[in-house]
Amino acid sequence: MSYSLADELRMRAESEIALLFTLRPDLISPVPPDMSALAARANSMPSVMRARDALNKWEIDILTAICTLGDPISRMEVLSMTSKDAKPAVLSLWQRALIYKDGEHYRVPSNVRVAIGEHPAGLGPTTTKKIDFSLLEEAPKGATDLLQRMVWGPPKGQVTDVKKAPPAIKWLITNNFLIPFDSQTVLLPREVALHFREGKVFKELQAIEPTITGTSRKQKDINLAAIANIGTFIRWCEELAHNWSDEPPVGLKSGGLGVRDLKRTSEHLGISESCAAFVAELLFIAGLIVIDTDDQIMPTNAFDIWLTRSIEERWHAIASLWLETSRMSGLIGKTENKNISALGPELDRAGVSLIKRNTLELLEKNLELDPSIDSVNICIQWLTPTRANSDYVEWILREAEWLGITGQGAISSFGIALLNNQDLGIETALPKPVDHILIQADNSAIAPGPLTIELANAIGTIADIESRGGATVYRFNEASIRRGLDHGQTGNYILDFLKKTSKTPIPQPLEYLITDVAKRHGRLRVGNAHTYLRCEDEGLIAEILHDKKLEPLQMRKLAPQVLVSDIEINELMNSLREAGYLPAAENATGVLISAPLIRRAKSRPKPPRVVSEISIPTQAVINSAVKALQAGEKASSHKPRDIPRTTANETVELLHQYIEERVRLTIGYADTNGGVSNRLIDPLSISLGTLVARDHATGEITHFRIPRITGVGVANE
Repeated sequence: MSYSLADELRMRAESEIALLFTLRPDLISPVPPDMSALAARANSMPSVMRARDALNKWEIDILTAICTLGDPISRMEVLSMTSKDAKPAVLSLWQRALIYKDGEHYRVPSNVRVAIGEHPAGLGPTTTKKIDFSLLEEAPKGATDLLQRMVWGPPKGQVTDVKKAPPAIKWLITNNFLIPFDSQTVLLPREVALHFREGKVFKELQAIEPTITGTSRKQKDINLAAIANIGTFIRWCEELAHNWSDEPPVGLKSGGLGVRDLKRTSEHLGISESCAAFVAELLFIAGLIVIDTDDQIMPTNAFDIWLTRSIEERWHAIASLWLETSRMSGLIGKTENKNISALGPELDRAGVSLIKRNTLELLEKNLELDPSIDSVNICIQWLTPTRANSDYVEWILREAEWLGITGQGAISSFGIALLNNQDLGIETALPKPVDHILIQADNSAIAPGPLTIELANAIGTIADIESRGGATVYRFNEASIRRGLDHGQTGNYILDFLKKTSKTPIPQPLEYLITDVAKRHGRLRVGNAHTYLRCEDEGLIAEILHDKKLEPLQMRKLAPQVLVSDIEINELMNSLREAGYLPAAENATGVLISAPLIRRAKSRPKPPRVVSEISIPTQAVINSAVKALQAGEKASSHKPRDIPRTTANETVELLHQYIEERVRLTIGYADTNGGVSNRLIDPLSISLGTLVARDHATGEITHFRIPRITGVGVANE
């Protein structure tokens, strides 16, 4: 008599069931009612595929070798076909219920064989016909060579017509060395392939994880590079959100960020488009920016709350999301059937978070090493062969460097702390912020270190960042000064601010620039009429009206000092600025709008769906699940064949009788949704229409409403 998987699970100790739940956490969501249900779930294809994906290459190769054998399978057969070092791998497969014991032998659940494939390790089907390998010495010319080409798979061969096949193939079919599958296909029997492979399933087996190679780094230098990356990344996040508040891009109809807007953002930040897309993605996932109801992409109120936190808290909030997300920003701009957009719905890839963790844990095992991408790829191919992707590994390493999880390619102390949920220590590692700048003669300014938040925000309003590094270079120009004036500042205020914050005097050309832009700013007024434009300088009005660059605006003269247009106010102002004019907005009463405009999304953030891995439950959850499973199994074994239905009065009478006799019962109990489940209980007392009993499923005293008890029966011993 052979055992089933359910029978074998019933014989496992509680500690072994707990280990199974740890290795395959999807089996306890929800907790199965009994061992039969657990066995069915463990043999379901989705659960088997998840369990297979969690295996390394060595374990998958051993499982593949086992699947080449027919049930029952002895351990010696497995070791002889693979390696004597396979014992731990066989044990691991048994612990995961991918194989199960039948006495001294093993069996393979049906869906595990399906998951491994029809031709495991390139081997064809088994044959019931007897094969005499000594006949190969008499084989016609070319027959043995033909078999050799099929030995390592695929085990299928094509012929024009089996009935009119060449003599060598006919001889092989006649002597059972090939199996005709259809009129044009022949298969190599598994026994023949194993004979030529000398009983081995694989040419090579790698039981030990490969090692990575690379360049040695000093941990001090790694941390210095990483903390610089962290500070830079936080600044990118702030600059992008502030920029999209001032000039929000419009989302595509298909969802996501347009190519032109991504390019404009990357130029504003001074980084590559792939890096800008990565920053936008993380802000989007964190709910700090959102595609609003009018399709404009802008910051949410959560961004303002995020700004009030310390740099360490801000970085941790985003970096931890990067670890968990299944969205792969490296795909942005890649063409599959169409261009993949940032913030779009096509970026989810299952298994990405697992590859991230495996990659970073690999770096953690090899401290002070900047690894070569090829060696990391080889290791990831061994650790997660079913999910590994060389492009993903390259992108993950690149993104980890941008984030500051790594520095100079090696994992930093901050990355290790993030992986292990420890204190990050970022605040103490950051250089102290400076409160001054050095203005140069060429209309630029140098910040000799990270600026205070207030100073950085103020400078960012009136100057563009030209280069970054240990010192940041800002550039003053007409557009940046205009931006400051739009935010409510005046020319005199900007000059006074620069005189106070700069350790060097303001050069005369910069002073002239600020004065000139401030004088011209606001001469042109734009308001809502559907949009009107007015100016006291009639010559400027005439110039605008006849400017060919502005013809698409279709403006018409309403009065000597007033033009009107059907274009929206923001689009009109942007077009005028691009043409070299400096308009300013005014309100309905004609007053110049000079207060800073802080735009925030009206809709609540809806971060994208994340395909996350099933996390390992805590030991307390696993212990509770094992206890509930054992109680459910006990209830199933004690369940009477048919619980008779009883009225409420009959139920009360029977319960009183069984309480006095101290009999163990199985009751049918209806839940709030109308479903009825059988519960194994020890009745204790009845009070106010409620049965007080010890529930074997939880081991606790439970109150059962008598009107919900559908029937009472004595449990079978």
